[in-house]
Amino acid sequence: MSATSAYLEGLIDECGGFSRFQVFLFTVTMISKLGATWSMLMMSFAGAVPGWECMYDVRNDTALPVVINNSYLNVSYQHCRPPENVSVDSCVEFRFEDDMNTIVNEWTLICDQDSIASTITTIQMAGLLVSGVTSGHMADFIGRKPTFFLSLLIMVIFNTVAGFSVSWEMFAILRFCLGFGIGCYLTVFYNFLIEFTPGRYRALVTAFPAWGIWACVFGFVSMWLHDWKYLHYATAIMTFPLILCWWTIPESFRYLVSHNRIAEAETIIRRMASLNGRPTPDLEKLRFMADEDMKTEEKKYTIKDLVVDNTLLKTTFLLGVGWLSCGYGYYCISFGVQSLSGNLYLNMFLLSAVEVPAQVVTYFLSNTIGRRRTAIALLALGGLAGFMVAAAEISDWSVKGQLMNGFALTAKLCVASGWAALMLLTTETYPTVVRNIGYGLHNSISRVGAMVAPKVIYLNKYSPGLMYFLFGGLMILSAGCTSLLLETKGKHMEDLIKTDKRQHDTEIPSIDKVAAVDSTQEHKNKL
Repeated sequence: MSATSAYLEGLIDECGGFSRFQVFLFTVTMISKLGATWSMLMMSFAGAVPGWECMYDVRNDTALPVVINNSYLNVSYQHCRPPENVSVDSCVEFRFEDDMNTIVNEWTLICDQDSIASTITTIQMAGLLVSGVTSGHMADFIGRKPTFFLSLLIMVIFNTVAGFSVSWEMFAILRFCLGFGIGCYLTVFYNFLIEFTPGRYRALVTAFPAWGIWACVFGFVSMWLHDWKYLHYATAIMTFPLILCWWTIPESFRYLVSHNRIAEAETIIRRMASLNGRPTPDLEKLRFMADEDMKTEEKKYTIKDLVVDNTLLKTTFLLGVGWLSCGYGYYCISFGVQSLSGNLYLNMFLLSAVEVPAQVVTYFLSNTIGRRRTAIALLALGGLAGFMVAAAEISDWSVKGQLMNGFALTAKLCVASGWAALMLLTTETYPTVVRNIGYGLHNSISRVGAMVAPKVIYLNKYSPGLMYFLFGGLMILSAGCTSLLLETKGKHMEDLIKTDKRQHDTEIPSIDKVAAVDSTQEHKNKL
């Protein structure tokens, strides 16, 4: 870590640590997560299939002379063709139950079009994949604050427009755009928040279960509105007020310093100290230290640096398996909620509710038995739970539905908490100079798993057990790969790739040297 980075870390504590300013920023950020959560999980309801019937004409069928309900139409429940014992061979129309309005009954996405809903979900995840690759560079180029609020604006605009979709093709394009906005948000919000947060509180930032809480609320709102259009409008309405916080939320002062915008950074530091009720810290060193860092010709790191170093290459591969598996596992359970027995809305709520204790469990276990062991245990347990769901799904047991639901909830808790432990392990494993690059890469890798999940959910209708057998296998494989990684609990995070350390130490002035220079300058001024 450069002298400037260490100095800026200390400035947060001088300005009051985690106090009123940080609480306000934390509150706004966690509330803003509602838009991302609801936008991401929208297809768990919008892609659900209501009960439906094939209506066929019986007037020419001598085997069925009775007129049904003063009509010449009979019904075949959830079959794409009339029964074989009737003379007609096609449906006159399809009628859906009116307990919910989804894109399936909006555009009759059943029978030969029943794969379209899962394809739309995959398209949405493609938007997140593209965003994961680009939004990190965007946040470094235009700033954390513009990227953060741009993501909120995208979610407001495209959720509103999506509610007016006139075809599934139009809806799919809008879901891609929403995926891009969600990806921008998920990439920048965490870094934006922790750059104002003291180091000892950063674990609490990751442990707060905002996603799980808003996902639970989404289940209740879906039950209340039960219409995909209204859910899009509600998401836009709930997200819009957060955009007005543009005039109260500042840019990251660490970002400003790194881009040599020192005067703007000093203004924000003074504001932070003032809101926290602390005196403005001495900022005389800031400009000098930033100038020294700017003189240093530092190496520009890219994804290439993750593969040219053998240790980083091995680490990236092992972590990549875990992120890919968790991306698939988390979203196959979330979007495959309709495969469970019982009430759809209750299952949506329960699958989200288990994430709240999952975050708390991860926080305590990671700080007691370690990040690596926590991830291994949770991923392995989740894999076993997945195998049990698959076994129950292909069985004819009388308690089949109850077993599937119970083990699915266990699997969701394990993959959510195991993924959180893996995120923490990833953050602490990579050196500072490639930490954001490595984290962003694995974010994109996880979206590949999330893109595959909807298609496997679709295939699971024809091959029961496939979705959860694959889930179980990937979780066990992830646990094995994680066991080959090094533990990071209680260890200092590396700042540089080992081969670059010696060169960097000769280029960057230490805190002690800077303090000595500052002391000498002060002595000269007195003379």
